[in-house]
Amino acid sequence: MGRRKKSSLMNVDGVVDFFNNVMVEKKPYLPLLIPLILVFWALEKWIFSFSNWVPLVLAVWATIQYGNHQHQIAVEDLNKKWERLTLRTSPITPLEHCEWLNKLLMEIWSNYMNPKFSLRFQSIVEKRLKHHKSRLIERVELLEFSLGSSPPWLGLHGTRWSTFGDQRVMHLGFDWDTTDLSIMLLAKVAKPFFGTAKIVINSLHIKGDLLLMPILDGKAILYSFISTPEVRITVAFGSGGSQSLPATELPGVSSWLIKLLTDTLAKTMVEPRRQCFSLPAVDLRKQAVGGIVYVTVLSATKLSRSSFRGSPLRKQTRLSSGVNGLQEHIDDKVMQTFVEVELGELTRRTSVRPGSNPQWDSTFNMVLHDNTGIVRFHLYEHMPGSVTCGYLASCEIKMKYVTDDSTMFWAIGPDSGVIAKHSEFCGKDVEMVLPFEGVNSGELAVKLVVKEWQFSDGSLSFNNLRVSSQPSLSASSNFLSRTGRRISVTVVEGKDLITKDKSGKCNLYVKMQYGKVLQKTKTVHSFNPTWNQKFEFEEIGEGEYLKIKCYTEDVFGDESIGSARISLEGLVEGSPRDVWIPLEKVNSGELRIQIEAVRIDDYEGSRGSSYHGNGWVELVLIEARDLVAADLRGTSDPYVRVHYGNLKRRTKVMYKTLNPKWHQTLEFPDDGSPLLLHVKDHNALLPTSSIGDCVVEYQRLLPNEMADKWIPLQGVKRGEIHVQVTRKVPELEKRPSVDSSLTKAHQISSQTKQMMIKLQSLINDSNLEGISAPLSELETLQDMQEEYMVQLETEQMLLLNKINELGQEILNSSPSLSRRS
Repeated sequence: MGRRKKSSLMNVDGVVDFFNNVMVEKKPYLPLLIPLILVFWALEKWIFSFSNWVPLVLAVWATIQYGNHQHQIAVEDLNKKWERLTLRTSPITPLEHCEWLNKLLMEIWSNYMNPKFSLRFQSIVEKRLKHHKSRLIERVELLEFSLGSSPPWLGLHGTRWSTFGDQRVMHLGFDWDTTDLSIMLLAKVAKPFFGTAKIVINSLHIKGDLLLMPILDGKAILYSFISTPEVRITVAFGSGGSQSLPATELPGVSSWLIKLLTDTLAKTMVEPRRQCFSLPAVDLRKQAVGGIVYVTVLSATKLSRSSFRGSPLRKQTRLSSGVNGLQEHIDDKVMQTFVEVELGELTRRTSVRPGSNPQWDSTFNMVLHDNTGIVRFHLYEHMPGSVTCGYLASCEIKMKYVTDDSTMFWAIGPDSGVIAKHSEFCGKDVEMVLPFEGVNSGELAVKLVVKEWQFSDGSLSFNNLRVSSQPSLSASSNFLSRTGRRISVTVVEGKDLITKDKSGKCNLYVKMQYGKVLQKTKTVHSFNPTWNQKFEFEEIGEGEYLKIKCYTEDVFGDESIGSARISLEGLVEGSPRDVWIPLEKVNSGELRIQIEAVRIDDYEGSRGSSYHGNGWVELVLIEARDLVAADLRGTSDPYVRVHYGNLKRRTKVMYKTLNPKWHQTLEFPDDGSPLLLHVKDHNALLPTSSIGDCVVEYQRLLPNEMADKWIPLQGVKRGEIHVQVTRKVPELEKRPSVDSSLTKAHQISSQTKQMMIKLQSLINDSNLEGISAPLSELETLQDMQEEYMVQLETEQMLLLNKINELGQEILNSSPSLSRRS
């Protein structure tokens, strides 16, 4: 009884506090509510009835006000907590002067600090600009970013130290007022305005209070602002080139940039979010470009539904009933929870476990595409019988590669403290116990293991060993030119793939895209498929990713069941990589990929096919299947236009079909040019439309070896083309004679004349419907004539080469002739 009276008194106090907030504070709506109710009562009595929906409106209004009130209370509690922990820790040392620190900063800012900070904050700003744009700006691009030669001033009023437990924290002021910036943006203005403009930030002022926290015995420093700093910038507008706007200020752009900069600081380095600056003892001057991390979710402790404000059952109880006994009954129910692990675009989920101290022990293979990353853990409550899950709380761990070949992990600990761990080498596990953010209880135990770091110079670091085929001291990338190497990619197998086919069937295949080249594996009917298919791509520089998508075939269209991307930067010849790649945007699934870089010259030389200019490429366009419909009637009139260097050829048109069969042979002089196929839909009067294109790889074929392949078309949802390609060796005795080629050319010329006569008669008879067929045949005959002209030129070139070879043999066999020559 005493307990119930006490809780009822607390509820009455809360209700009185709520009504005082509505009456007195920022939203004095209640004094206006009474006359409004009287007006509604008069309308209901004398005009029409409001009794059905007035209570509902009042209930909705009261619910919104109560939610805002609870949110305000939570914000005030959290602010008081951070203020108490960051400003009122004890003991506090007296103020110390730090003119020496500003003098040192002046000396090292231009040559060391400015390039590092400019490069670091440039990547952050570019990401923020992509996802947060002004309404007046359709697209914005960062042209130039430099923080200038004027450093910020630190601790103008001195510095002081405070102690919290065994952790020391330095407080100092931060004041950066500079006009020596070089930040330029190119913006494309949205409608109703048109054109482009250059936005130049020519002054910046940031003022706030910094916290510096040494961790790991001085090996690193965490830094952050106590609260959101004061930010002011000055913006100028310049010419943006053609169709540019005049040099006048666009409305709202300055305030948008200030808000963007303020939000970026608030979300990256304002308490409790902290940045890390490492101080390694040894600098190996390596640039990490990616890594493989194994994340294990071990267990959780002290989970209580009453401590989670976002608990779905707690919300449902609060809305359905105000009885405390029912609330306690619901809180005593067994919770069923799971954890979602997030790293970039990659997410994985544990299984559901009951109780307030669940044990998961679930390990996930995660891929990191940078030298830093944030692993987030989201706790959800599983509600039996419901398709939705209730979000409860989150926590996170930040990780960073240190240039002494170690890895640093840090997170927010209890009472805003810092939990920091250091892994001296790859393969060493790190265990951390993290409190959930914004709740009164609950901890999560996790374990992280960095299996491998990949560097830009091609070396790898794993299992306490540094493996490098070509050690580099300058940390420069070993990318060669586009024609210098090829990337061999083997899709080996997959596991734990999920298909949404209700029939229980599984028809899986993989598509890979590297640059503009698209490759596709065969279809395997298994949830753990094995492909063992090898593909080759021409290497592309500038950090191009290999994009992978896994699909399942279905009657109503193929469906994606996950994607991934692999950085091919830093691959070294003779050092193949065998990795398991987790699929993104799904809850499970991995693909085993083998990658190897091969130099084209060495590879082709070993096969005896490194010649160019002494042969020709024979391309047989056989058929295509499952093309997209380009006409309203659901069909297409497809033909293929072939581009080989500066040469262009085309096939005949196959009318009203999505599965055309050409069986047409084209020949080109072998000079190593890319062989491009463009499948188009023929229109007699309107311009032709594209229904897909592809690239035919032929450079690595053996002499006189024929490759028969189905190539998927790019730029469309479906469609494949069947081709045969051969690199022919020059053998004059097996080639048709020049006379036969000339005869064939004369035959084509006579056929062209006959077709022109037929076309003229159709025009005279005004038969417009029959014109399209003779026009298409004329184009085909013209292409065939050009093809035979190229054949004659090729035979002439081969004949001249043979004459030169015979002359050289004669000179070598006769010493007297050799001396005369």
